Amino acid sequence: MAGSSTSPAGRSSSLSMELLEGLTEIAELQEAYTKLCSEEKEVEAELEALVGQQSHLEGKMVALHRMGPNLQLIEGDAKQLAGMITFTCNLAENVSGKVRQLDLAKNRIYQAIQRADDILDLKFCTDGVQTALRNEDYEQAAAHIHRYLSLDKSVIELSRQGKEANVIDANLNLLQEAEQRLRVIVAEKFDVAIMEGDLPQVERFFKIFPLLGLHEEGLSKFSEYLCKQVAQKADENLQLALGTEMSDRRAAVTFADTLTLLFEGIARIVETHQPIVETYYGPGRLYTLIKYLQVECDQQAEKVVDKFIQQRDYHRKFQRVQNSMMRSLTMDKIEPRELDTILAEVTLMNARAELYLRFVKRRITADFEVCDAVAPEEVRQEHQKALDKLCNLCLLSRNMQELIGYYITMEEYFMREMVNKAVAMDICEKGQLTSSMVDDVFFIVKKCIGRALASSNIDCLCAMINHSTTVLESDFREVLYNKLRMGFPATTFQDIQRGVTSAVNIMHSSLQHGKFDTKGIESTDEAKQSFLVTLNNVEMCSENLLTLKKNLESDCTKLFSQGLGAELAQAKIDSCLSDLAAVSNKFKDLLQEGLAELNATAIKPQIKPWITAFLSISHNIEEEEFNDYEANDPWVQQFILNLEQLMAEFKVGLSQVIYDNLTSLMTSLIAIELEKVVLKSVFSRLGGLQFDKELRSLVAYLTSVITWTIRDKFARLSQMATILNLERVTEILDYWGQNSGPLTWRLTPAEVRQVLALRNDFRSEDIKRLRL
Repeated sequence: MAGSSTSPAGRSSSLSMELLEGLTEIAELQEAYTKLCSEEKEVEAELEALVGQQSHLEGKMVALHRMGPNLQLIEGDAKQLAGMITFTCNLAENVSGKVRQLDLAKNRIYQAIQRADDILDLKFCTDGVQTALRNEDYEQAAAHIHRYLSLDKSVIELSRQGKEANVIDANLNLLQEAEQRLRVIVAEKFDVAIMEGDLPQVERFFKIFPLLGLHEEGLSKFSEYLCKQVAQKADENLQLALGTEMSDRRAAVTFADTLTLLFEGIARIVETHQPIVETYYGPGRLYTLIKYLQVECDQQAEKVVDKFIQQRDYHRKFQRVQNSMMRSLTMDKIEPRELDTILAEVTLMNARAELYLRFVKRRITADFEVCDAVAPEEVRQEHQKALDKLCNLCLLSRNMQELIGYYITMEEYFMREMVNKAVAMDICEKGQLTSSMVDDVFFIVKKCIGRALASSNIDCLCAMINHSTTVLESDFREVLYNKLRMGFPATTFQDIQRGVTSAVNIMHSSLQHGKFDTKGIESTDEAKQSFLVTLNNVEMCSENLLTLKKNLESDCTKLFSQGLGAELAQAKIDSCLSDLAAVSNKFKDLLQEGLAELNATAIKPQIKPWITAFLSISHNIEEEEFNDYEANDPWVQQFILNLEQLMAEFKVGLSQVIYDNLTSLMTSLIAIELEKVVLKSVFSRLGGLQFDKELRSLVAYLTSVITWTIRDKFARLSQMATILNLERVTEILDYWGQNSGPLTWRLTPAEVRQVLALRNDFRSEDIKRLRL
């Protein structure tokens, strides 16, 4: 086995016989021997594995022997099936060949029948058109010509190559002559009907044109007739408008009414004749009719606009407005009320034009949808471009855009001037929290924006919202800011209460002269009232802006639901409305600045001395003093009374929202200042109990005058009161850390030790030993 070059499994050895015979060294022979032994072991392992599979292989062989007969049967069945399939295939080929022959024969029969029918139709049309022309039955003649034009030309050419070529040529010549003759007759009759104004005859011959393949000519002639009617009626209406007396109820909008009559007339024409066009000319032809009508509409609308500009002196007024805004001239300044009616009429004119153009767009779109249902994408895009061009680039649209461009500048001037007047005429009636200018200014702003909204022009509306935002943010807010910047004055009496020496000297000086000068007090009271009213004005402005934004959102939603604007227009409006909300927030910021000024000027100087008085009341007391304090409160009741008197003026003069905000600022101030004086005091056990009672009374009073909870503001003081009420130092551990329960400590460990040190009966060593 060691000398073999191949193993029994047929696998080649890595050592050939020639290589082994050439070995002479003992070491090389030893190495070769070792390698051969290793290969021998591998071969033996493989042989053992094969022997182990012997029973399995024998089982497989037995199964194969058993399957032999079955395989022979399967082979026979397969051959039989293949023969049947071959036979069926051949049969199917034969049948399909005959079917194709039958189909070819059927098609030829159909072609022959069609050819015969066309020849008969040709003969029938030839006879019928001549008879109809003799009887002046032009509809029937046109029907025969239409039938002739619908025949398959290739079939007619084939027929001309047959035996009846001469007859067919004669019929074709007769039909062609009849067609030309009928075209001339229909055109002449149509023109005569137009001249005579005979609408039934006009419509009769209008319906014949498409039967002769003259769709464009028919629509052109009919549109010319309709345009003459539009022009005639428009001239009549314009002359009536020019003759309108100024006392007439509709005199201020007479040109808008004239445009409305023009648009209504064209819309009525379209509604009346659309069924005829769709029925006799087919879908997609309404665009052609409206295109002709729109040219006439542009011309007549331009006449109305020109007369409007002339009669209303529109351009000169715009020039005066522009000069006033650019140079701030007061000489030739136009009175805003002179613009009121003209601005309303411009927006009404534009609204009517927008409504009319939406009507046109809707009708043409519906007509195109029918013919575009099976049309390729290129045709649909072409139709859309044509529609956009008709509606957006027509002379009517351009004239309206020019008017609106002037309108925006004039409306901005109107709004600014009226706002300035409202500010100049500002008054505050007795018992009112706000002055007149807030309602007046927002009435003007809403009027101007509402007018722009009524124009149905999104760009115009956005422009006026932006101008309104600028006026309110820059001009009107600046007025309120300047009023607040003057500050809240302190009266002479308040100065006396605070012990200001100069005020006492003023009092003595006045008394020595035998009189008391109240002029300063009255002017001070007016300044106070002005400050409080301004605060209310600022708060009302913020609320009015949010209300205005909400109402505009609702109005714009209705506008978009009518088919005006698209996603781009919606985005523009949303951007402008968000600016209104931003201005509202700026008014809120101004309100907070005013409240901070009021708090610093009128609240803080009063409260600090009252709270400082806490230090003059000893809280290092015994039983007797504690009982005396209980009978005659030394501090908190007087403090509460002072607060009531202090806030009474503000409760009457401020709105509820501002009063609540001011009270909240006061509450925060009380908590901060009271904490400072408490940390400067010394307490006994009963003194801590007294402070707890005082704090509870104060919190109960403040809770009764504020609409929201204030316990969070006094949380630190409440925890300080709890600490000052402890019987021993270590008792704090019952409330600290894991024992705190739902209580969240606002005091740090260092602050807890500081408060414990305020108790004169707690030793500092015990406090230091606490592990917090």
